[in-house]
Amino acid sequence: MTAVQGTAVDIPTEDGVADAYLAHPGDGRPHPAVLLYQDAFGLRPHLKSMADRLAAAGYTVLVPNVFYRNGRAPVVELPEFIDPEARPEIFRLVGPLMQGLTPDLVERDAGAYLRWLAESPVAADGPVAVTGYCMGARLAVYTAGAHPDRVAAVGGFHGARLATDDPNSPHLAAAHITAEVYFGHADQDPGLPEDQIKRFDDALTAAGVRHRCEVYPGARHGYTQADTSSYSAEADERHWAALLDLLARTF
Repeated sequence: MTAVQGTAVDIPTEDGVADAYLAHPGDGRPHPAVLLYQDAFGLRPHLKSMADRLAAAGYTVLVPNVFYRNGRAPVVELPEFIDPEARPEIFRLVGPLMQGLTPDLVERDAGAYLRWLAESPVAADGPVAVTGYCMGARLAVYTAGAHPDRVAAVGGFHGARLATDDPNSPHLAAAHITAEVYFGHADQDPGLPEDQIKRFDDALTAAGVRHRCEVYPGARHGYTQADTSSYSAEADERHWAALLDLLARTF
């Protein structure tokens, strides 16, 4: 297995400094870059382990703390095992953080992350891939729509509220996306009912975006997050297979 180097880095943005985790093969050479967007629970050991797994597969992975305006990670103190049903106060804490991260801020921050990767000696020249989880799936779509010249692939997993009536709904960004898109939806996700799944897929189709959207049977919202009560080992491994396949086609 490829040796992985993981470090904490700071990324200058228009609104301050975003702390982040950077993982890459330890061979000193540049590798294709992946921007990995967190779920609502934020930058924590599990997300770092996901970045390490991607880095071991040959990629340079950047995981920014997208809540940096509210402080450095961990912005919210979390238990080692996250069970929102047992600890409902967790969502009361992270909810305002999510609501404060508006699409315009997401797109502005994405520009900073992408510029940082373009200047990094461990990131290869050329376009990047973006993957996101839960709320991060929405961030990935916004990023691809706002920076089509920089984003060649988008992977989104157990995203919610992807196609709503909101004037800033993620599916409306499809018209600007040039990347290949793969989404793995959770069929036990109240945040993404069947009508939104169809609306999201239809928007990608109408925009001529090369894409595949699949529904993972029996999977709950958060199925990739092994430190939460929503985790599904079977769905998680399906996600890894799909994501690595997407990256192999991209790079």
